Amino acid sequence: MKFHAIIPIFIPHKGCPHSCVFCNQHIITASEKPITAGEVPGVIEKYLSTLSGRNLKTVEAAFYGGSFTGIPLDEQSEYLEAAYHYKRKGGLGRIRLSTRPDFINDKILSNLKFFGVDTIELGAQSFDDIVLKKSKRGHGSAAIRESSRMIRGYGFELGLQLMLGLPGDTAEKDEYSAHELVKAGASVARLYPTVVFEGTELHRMHVAGGYFPPSLEEYVGVTKKMYETISSAGVNIIRVGLKSYLHPAFRQLVESELALESLKCQLNAASGPGVTLLSNEKSFSNMIGHRKSNKAYFRKEYPHIKFSYGTDNSLADNQYIVI
Repeated sequence: MKFHAIIPIFIPHKGCPHSCVFCNQHIITASEKPITAGEVPGVIEKYLSTLSGRNLKTVEAAFYGGSFTGIPLDEQSEYLEAAYHYKRKGGLGRIRLSTRPDFINDKILSNLKFFGVDTIELGAQSFDDIVLKKSKRGHGSAAIRESSRMIRGYGFELGLQLMLGLPGDTAEKDEYSAHELVKAGASVARLYPTVVFEGTELHRMHVAGGYFPPSLEEYVGVTKKMYETISSAGVNIIRVGLKSYLHPAFRQLVESELALESLKCQLNAASGPGVTLLSNEKSFSNMIGHRKSNKAYFRKEYPHIKFSYGTDNSLADNQYIVI
């Protein structure tokens, strides 16, 4: 059962004067016109009416798609007041927004605190300065670290978003960024393999032969390592992949690979003609593998073992055991 719901409020490209090589927010959000502050109550009311009676623990309003704190401060306040009104009434439990690392200062953070914001997500993309420069981010890694420090200092929950496969990137740099995300004190994370959208500079680079994204297999491999680093540190990975642009089940591909690795390590030490593989109900599909790929692997690689599969809800998410 789902206990947390998000009311998305899309403001594509609003507040951002930069044009990063990968960015086309209108395609990503499927929206051409940003929602105005005056339209926010209508959006919230519409969602609250559909969520009524669902026994949700938390309903969160989230400003997505732009660099929220790049908007003029008085306009930020108009948006936030519209959402904060429902938080004061009790209809909303939390308010979240996303922005750039170089659009954070004390005045902005004080204002966000005043209007009841809970979580600030930064589009960090990478902690490698060469990658940031080639991607035309307009800031370096120092800005990410400093804004992260300030956000946590004000008591906000910190979220960091990383992109894999940007110009100048390598698997080693992506893994470094994952470690730096943990060091920065993020509580939540998003991992986005780079997607080449038409109408972006990255697309023009690709057509001209100056940029080639990693393959799906390469993306799964490096994302798997980043996922393991971040999740093992207790950071909640709330999204892996951007909608269905790369693969409709990209997150499951990654989590299935991690399940396979965990089970293989235990099987190597297992004895006897039969074993049972266990996970909780939520992680069962990952244990089986995308399109039952893990089951097929076990049948092929361990023909002498009879496999059974079961659930044990005392196990944590993405925890697998062999008995």
